[in-house]
Amino acid sequence: MQLKERNKYIRIKDFLREHGYPNFRMKQILHAIFKERIGKFHQMNVLPKTLREKLVEEFGETILDVVPLMDQHSEQVTKVLFGITGDDKIETVNMKYKAGWESFCISSQCGCHFGCKFCATGDIGLKRNLTSDEITDQVLYFHLKGHAIDSISFMGMGEALANVQVFDALNVLTNPEFFALSPRRLSISTIGVIPGIKKMTQNYPQVNLTFSLHSPFNEQRSKLMPINERYPLIDVMDTLDEHIRMTSRKVYIAYIMLPGINDSVDHAKEIVNLLRGRYKGGKLFHVNIIRYNPTISSPMRFEEVNENQVVNFYKELKSAGISVTIRSQFGIDIDAACGQLYGNYQKNNIQ
Repeated sequence: MQLKERNKYIRIKDFLREHGYPNFRMKQILHAIFKERIGKFHQMNVLPKTLREKLVEEFGETILDVVPLMDQHSEQVTKVLFGITGDDKIETVNMKYKAGWESFCISSQCGCHFGCKFCATGDIGLKRNLTSDEITDQVLYFHLKGHAIDSISFMGMGEALANVQVFDALNVLTNPEFFALSPRRLSISTIGVIPGIKKMTQNYPQVNLTFSLHSPFNEQRSKLMPINERYPLIDVMDTLDEHIRMTSRKVYIAYIMLPGINDSVDHAKEIVNLLRGRYKGGKLFHVNIIRYNPTISSPMRFEEVNENQVVNFYKELKSAGISVTIRSQFGIDIDAACGQLYGNYQKNNIQ
């Protein structure tokens, strides 16, 4: 099955023009979706009945291309498994912070083929890239249910910069006619796909960029993350340096603490060495320490995180002048790590 390359908003606009409808009909549809939070064409009463019927016939009953199959909840986290075309499935996480704002972690691929040893999504393998609609519909689903879209991170299933449709999704999310989000409320996470980073620098300089490091030692990083053979760490860091130079924007370094693997003081010291030699002494890099989720299903299993190791690691970076935080843990009780809900669904054969 050939997936649609043009996003739905372009297709609807083309459909209206081809059938001789005036331009204001598109504005009415967009107002219904993004202002009134109406997701079903037949409920858009501002439109003539004949047009509503034609839209349903052409595009289906709902504006959404994703179908919620199951969800899990904890106090601050909701995780939804969506069905997509071809009987595939993806995951999205909604996090509610005590300060009152909401963040969404969305998927860009169904599965992933890069095979990071600590990742449940990598264990699934790559099923396919998501379309722009499937990416943005994860956000639209929550919008239609009344949620505030405060920030979005492409840190769900898949490597965002390996899917060209992500760039169209960024256009849709920031378009004033659609979601109208500031680029600074969006974050792209990458394991180090250099051509994609360069495209971000050139075309999306205000979108936040996060680099998944997970080891400052080149040989070890290659074992944990095979992508390092294709795009070596030093080359990625040089590319990130150029990104900072060109955009004057901070780059975030994600670092999952894998007990007994990459949580030593030596690792912390090597991160200091890695960053200090960068542009402006590494002052525009910010390290986010992430505790390993012990419930994760992945090719390699690790022990539970030693909190003393986490604190010592943090102190080593902090005392060296590195900008660093320990990320709060969300959703351990609902298997919030990407790929886990998918795996549970498959095992249980829920139809």
